[in-house]
Amino acid sequence: MSKTLRFILGDQLSHDISSLCDADKKNDIIFMCEVMEEALYVKHHKKKIAFIFSAMRHFAAELEQKGFHVVYVKIDDTQNTGSFTQELERAVSSYKPDNIVTTFPGEMRVLMSMQSWEERLGLPVQILDDDRFLCTPEEFKQWSADRKQLRMEYFYREMRKKSGVLMTEDNKPEGGQWNYDSENRKPPKEGLDVPQTYKANVDDITAEVLNVVEQRFDDHFGDLYPFHFAVTRAQALDALDKFIEERFHHFGDYQDAMIEGEAWMFHSHISFYLNCGLLNPLEVVEKSELAYFQGEAPLNAVEGFIRQIIGWREYVRGVYWLNMPDYEGENFLQANRNLPDIYWGKATHMNCLAQCVKETKENAYAHHIQRLMVLGNFALLAGLNPDQVNEWYMIVYADAYQWVELPNVTGMILFADGGHLASKPYAAGGAYINKMSNYCKNCRYKVSKKNGPDACPFNYLYWNFFLKNEDKLKGNPRLNHPYATLSRMDDDKKTAILNDANHFLKKLDQSEIV
Repeated sequence: MSKTLRFILGDQLSHDISSLCDADKKNDIIFMCEVMEEALYVKHHKKKIAFIFSAMRHFAAELEQKGFHVVYVKIDDTQNTGSFTQELERAVSSYKPDNIVTTFPGEMRVLMSMQSWEERLGLPVQILDDDRFLCTPEEFKQWSADRKQLRMEYFYREMRKKSGVLMTEDNKPEGGQWNYDSENRKPPKEGLDVPQTYKANVDDITAEVLNVVEQRFDDHFGDLYPFHFAVTRAQALDALDKFIEERFHHFGDYQDAMIEGEAWMFHSHISFYLNCGLLNPLEVVEKSELAYFQGEAPLNAVEGFIRQIIGWREYVRGVYWLNMPDYEGENFLQANRNLPDIYWGKATHMNCLAQCVKETKENAYAHHIQRLMVLGNFALLAGLNPDQVNEWYMIVYADAYQWVELPNVTGMILFADGGHLASKPYAAGGAYINKMSNYCKNCRYKVSKKNGPDACPFNYLYWNFFLKNEDKLKGNPRLNHPYATLSRMDDDKKTAILNDANHFLKKLDQSEIV
């Protein structure tokens, strides 16, 4: 009987992953490895490395308990060569399989490596579809083929129809609307009682991993402790249940809200577990839908949450594979400013930035509005280099893999793809941050001031951005309002904007405190 080596990546920790679906417990080998190549291609947050390694080790232990023959190479094994391909070569030499089976990866560079294995190893290599997604890259390519512009909303509707989620018997959207986003923008109010996020206990496997990360990755960004991520499927399911029971009801209303000292808010905090495979997207969607029909969460919350999973998550993956490898080098606005030290925790007078970076450092997490409208908005308005911004987002967030990170940053945050993913740049002044947070109350700058040394930098950077990029953005119909406002500004006002922005950005470039 033939022997198959089944290679499992660190983001494929699903017992029903395609590469395991027909595994033979008597003959096949399940192969997993922790390698420096992956830990160092960007210097990942300490907590991110610990989470992935611990989840991998727990998954391998579960497979062994099921009776599979698992070969697992730890990061500190003395013979570990440090790369996927070389570790695979060692395994092939030792176990002499007849063929290799794996599942389609989440990153182009890994796919290119996989595509070289057959020739390098002299064995048949089968790369199976990742059926944890609703839409394959090929299906997304077909959907996008005849469209002048891609829009997530229309793709999302197709996914709703395909899955039948929140659809009535006559194939209409539940509640009569496809999208309840307009009901999901409430600012935070005083006295909100925000429940704690799920916190798992550290067991022996995780403790060993934490020790390894302390020793080998001590110079990486981020706080390793306290560590409380779920690292098993059972724990991830508990985290999902805790969200549905304690926070789902308010998720829709306050999903855009930010409160100083409240890193977790009413979000689910399960993107870590979805993106590494501990949770299956459709099971999450089905549990969410059930919560609505059982009266545990309102429609605006449930629809908004489901849209993030079968809409946005599927959409960005489609955009990634449709446009790679060229997408990685996009820089439509020709932004070239170096990433400032603020993003690594350097002191700043801008309280919103300081809070979001602090929470990112502590948790390897920030919710989507912090990522988009504070950290990302500043990167857009300051003209930061897309390569450096992409690298930062890949480093600091435990749910970041290139398929999801790159389209969100290049397309959504920086508009570096010129509008392929999003219809306009998501630029905002200080008023938005003040509306959706309480950050401005404890800031040295005054959000009510538009110019001068005490003005919120977001205010003049916002208008400076549109002035500097007028040749590329003015024709965009979704930007008619800001450009109409600019056209009514007198020259003195525009000069004040440019002067304030230039002064601020010069201080930023010189690593002065801003």
